[in-house]
Amino acid sequence: MPPSLSIITFLSLLLLPSAVTATTIGVTYIPSPTLPPPEQVLANLLSKKITAVRLPVPDPNIIRAFSYTNISLFLAIPNSLIPSIAANRSAASLWLYDHVIPFYPRAHITAISVGTHVLAQGDVTSADLLVPAIRNVYRSLTDIGIRQITVSTTFSFVNIMTTPFPPSSAEFQQPANNFVIKPLLDLLSETDSSFFVSLYPYSVYKLRPEIPIGFALFQQHAYNFREDTVTGVRYRNLFDLMVDAVIAAMAVAGHENIPVVVAETGWPSYDSNGEVEAQDVYSEMYLQGLVNHVRSGKGTPLRKEGAAEIYIYEMFDTNDTATKGLNSDGAWQNWGFCYPNMSMKFEIDFSNGGSPLMELEDERVTTCLLVLVYFILVLKIRDDLILFFILQ
Repeated sequence: MPPSLSIITFLSLLLLPSAVTATTIGVTYIPSPTLPPPEQVLANLLSKKITAVRLPVPDPNIIRAFSYTNISLFLAIPNSLIPSIAANRSAASLWLYDHVIPFYPRAHITAISVGTHVLAQGDVTSADLLVPAIRNVYRSLTDIGIRQITVSTTFSFVNIMTTPFPPSSAEFQQPANNFVIKPLLDLLSETDSSFFVSLYPYSVYKLRPEIPIGFALFQQHAYNFREDTVTGVRYRNLFDLMVDAVIAAMAVAGHENIPVVVAETGWPSYDSNGEVEAQDVYSEMYLQGLVNHVRSGKGTPLRKEGAAEIYIYEMFDTNDTATKGLNSDGAWQNWGFCYPNMSMKFEIDFSNGGSPLMELEDERVTTCLLVLVYFILVLKIRDDLILFFILQ
């Protein structure tokens, strides 16, 4: 191959997409008769450049509304169906024929959580049946030729972790680790699926009063960090610390490379018991801090790509009667960032368009294109000169 052609080939290869992938930021949407119809909600999501939606209550009409859009869907199967799905694959197929097959791939369904926070509810029977149920859903999908949908279950961080501080010493709680989590990790590795976890720095902050609120809210201060005394790694926010605790616990279980999906995270804007930290200003600080941190492309100390996906809880208030991982004493909380009329409680920019990773990639591509054009012009002039002298 001529040297000039080799240069062009090399420059062309530089234009190929890089291996770096940005974390997807999505939101949780729970429909209600008191909220706008799905079509209006969809238009609002698109206007905010939100590209992923988690549907804990995946009504078929809602799924249909998302057809022919670029929004990916994360569906959930109710906990009550776990025993029947674990016992009989036909029950899994029946659910899929109602919620997936009529819409896929027109609706961009990418993940299914078989149950949510099952261990948190203390249902031993359902916990034992989790892995068989997940396996049956996965096999039912492959039976009909669908292999692109991740199938897992969603755990609550505070219900599965023991000794999460420092992260390097984190492990999953027993006996759940041996009977549920370890077999699940084996299955996720086999099926190339992800580990789903609900992760609320607010809950950990309330449980551990020694944690400064700024550390939980992504506030940057010179001494606002926590050091892993085993590894010497410094953590600048509680979110990264919690994600790395999960990653470290998976490594102890022999599966350090499984992607982590944060299925729920957020900060309450109201608490009926009058918790002073549950207010709009802190909710805004947490959500914007989270989005900015994800955009930075820094990932976490243990995993440079960080969490594969993060879903903010939630779009609209649902007046939760139980706090996220805490004993609530009947309190209810608001977690939504939108009012029922779809106006924002506070402004959050969800788009990925301004991320440093994308800007760096755009700059790299632009530079390569300019150099490539330069070499093409040089070669064109050279060929014209050669032809000119030949004809003389």
